[in-house]
Formats: sequence, structure tokens, C-alpha cells
Amino acid sequence: MTEKEISFEEAMKSLEEIVNKLEEGDVPLEKAIEYYQEGMGLSKICHEKLQHVEKQMDFILKENGEMTQFHLQEDENE
Repeated sequence: MTEKEISFEEAMKSLEEIVNKLEEGDVPLEKAIEYYQEGMGLSKICHEKLQHVEKQMDFILKENGEMTQFHLQEDENE
């Protein structure tokens, strides 16, 4: 699957499944390498999708229609 064909959620689920298989420890070395490579690809897809969303969220429309940079305000109680 390519990045455009898979959603973030699907990529994360597949990545979690790979991690679980590798953590079990009874995977033959050749298969473990395949899983690792696939996992790295899925990790890259997730990272790129998150970066894309961050860029989208970085700017929001103000009431007057101008673009302004979006900053999250941290909770002062923390």
C-alpha cells in the first residue's frame, strides 16, 4: 500500500501488529527483518501524515478571513 492508500489509523494498527509479533520473539530472523522493514515504512507514513496535519493546523482563518498562525495554549494548571 502507498501512503495515499492507507489511513493513519490503518498504518498505526498495522505497525502495532508488527511490534507485537516482533516482541513475541519467536519470529525467524528473515521474517523479523521483513517485519522491521515494513514497520519502518509504516512509521514513515505515520510521521508524514502527522506532519501534514500539523501544517494544516498551523494556520486557521481569523474571523476577518486573514490567515493567522495557530498556537496551542497550555493548561496553566499543569
